[in-house]
Amino acid sequence: MRSFKKIYKEAENKIAGIAAAPGIVIGKTYLFTKEKLEINDSPITDIDEAKRNFEEALKKSKKELDKVFAIAKEKMEETRAAIFEAQVMILDDPVLLKNIESRIEKECKQPEYIVNDEISKYQELMKKSNESYMKDRANDIEDIKNRIIRNLQKKRWQSKISEGMIVVSDTLTPADTILLSRSNVQGFVTDHGGLTSHAAIISRSLNIPAVVGAHNATTKIKEGDTIIVDGFHGYILLNPSEEQIIFFKEKKQRHVDLQKGLEEYKEKKALTKDGKEIKLLANVDVSGEIDMVITCGAKGIGLYRTEQILDEVGEYPSEDEQVRIYSNLSSRIYPEPLTIRAYDIGGDKFRFLDFQEPNPFLGMRGIRLLLNNPVLFKTQIRAVLRASQNKNIMFMLPMVSTINEIHQSKGIIEQCKKELRSEKMEYDKNLKLGIMVEVPSAAVMAREFAREVDFLSIGSNDLIQYMMAVDRGNDLVSDLYQEFSPVVVRTISHIVAEAKKEHKPVSLCGEMAADTLALPLLLGLGLDSLSMSPATILYAKRIISSIEFKKAKDLAEECLSYTHEVEIVDRVERFFKDNSIFRTRNIL
Repeated sequence: MRSFKKIYKEAENKIAGIAAAPGIVIGKTYLFTKEKLEINDSPITDIDEAKRNFEEALKKSKKELDKVFAIAKEKMEETRAAIFEAQVMILDDPVLLKNIESRIEKECKQPEYIVNDEISKYQELMKKSNESYMKDRANDIEDIKNRIIRNLQKKRWQSKISEGMIVVSDTLTPADTILLSRSNVQGFVTDHGGLTSHAAIISRSLNIPAVVGAHNATTKIKEGDTIIVDGFHGYILLNPSEEQIIFFKEKKQRHVDLQKGLEEYKEKKALTKDGKEIKLLANVDVSGEIDMVITCGAKGIGLYRTEQILDEVGEYPSEDEQVRIYSNLSSRIYPEPLTIRAYDIGGDKFRFLDFQEPNPFLGMRGIRLLLNNPVLFKTQIRAVLRASQNKNIMFMLPMVSTINEIHQSKGIIEQCKKELRSEKMEYDKNLKLGIMVEVPSAAVMAREFAREVDFLSIGSNDLIQYMMAVDRGNDLVSDLYQEFSPVVVRTISHIVAEAKKEHKPVSLCGEMAADTLALPLLLGLGLDSLSMSPATILYAKRIISSIEFKKAKDLAEECLSYTHEVEIVDRVERFFKDNSIFRTRNIL
């Protein structure tokens, strides 16, 4: 069978977007367009009546959002449902309300004009920001603005659609997403939005596959078209060929088949057939995923991406707020470990700086940015230390490329410890410090770097990108992003061997850990622990239980002698066949 990579490379009917919620759906489309509201700016003569109309519209808007909030609480985890609570709070903002009422009195214009003008000012400021979460919040506010105006104009909004459709729209507000989901929507596609948009977060919570940021999807897709939405890889196939439909139906069915019988692995350790235990830990983006981490039987959290907190709360959290978040996670996962990665900001992730860098991937990101912003870094370190009283927290530095960066970080950590001691605050005095190995310099000097810290974790996504000097998002060169390149395999082998010489544990937490094809190779290369998406852990446990560690070592040894990627892939695929191991690669 052809691979996803080949299918998409040859597809002329594909529309690329961002994989916002996993899953594959095939179905008919519903083009969701909202009526453009005409704003009346005519003068008014009765100010009191205008203010009364505004108050009534506000009251009705709150009632509607309260209803949406109640539906959200039923359908999804309460923390995420709080998105709507935050929107209701905007309707209570005294400054905003006072400004609007004051302008109605002074300008004597229709309240809908004042509401539109006043709220649009805030939106414009947000849209000008370089930070993605601010732009996403501007879209949320659009919903509030239009809701008030619609209620001023006494218009109704239709959220009921035919059952079982795939909704295609330019944007979706959180309320649209939650209300449309009541019609058994199969999937969502939007022109705009990113991973951090609330609509994307809600889609994930509701388990509805979604591709966002598909640019001009609404101009290409017509009402009633058949499309395939691949929420795993971020593609839409418009009016797919029979071959494409068969391919994705099979993939979907295999996904269903793979899920059968997984329950029995929840309580089991990840043991190879000859008794070698592999620690499987979870990568966590948002605190709300902790339930999934616990139910999938993970042996802890191998990577908690703290920059996602910025998306969740919409700003840099205070030290106390961070202490609360980290402490909650630490207690929930106790006694298993929680590995907190320091903010990995910059590059393709959360933007921090107002200026544009010519090449952000090679610029101010990861530990470089933190060391240049010691207040930000210190606030996080102090919070991690204060939250470490359960003694199960570990702290990890991102994108380290020199030993000096480790020395500087350790200096700041010691300074924070000293401050906390003088403030008589408790913390884990043996808190373990580790680094992400994701650039060639750290890989080459893995042994020297390992001497400086307590553990290493290989970030395979960036490591492959920097080793191969390839942007995997660039279609022209994405073929060079090769997990199974001899360069990558030998580099991982080198890192593991060098870390072990210093008796330091080394894990791998990039997407390669969740690639089922890579599992026997990674085991054979000597990795004792892997960190991956919680949703993939049970699949990984099942495959590991079918592998003999001795055979995996032989496999890795053989692969280290190859000079071409294809030789390694062929050999690993043969390993699965020879050992009768059932798998689907990259299904999640």
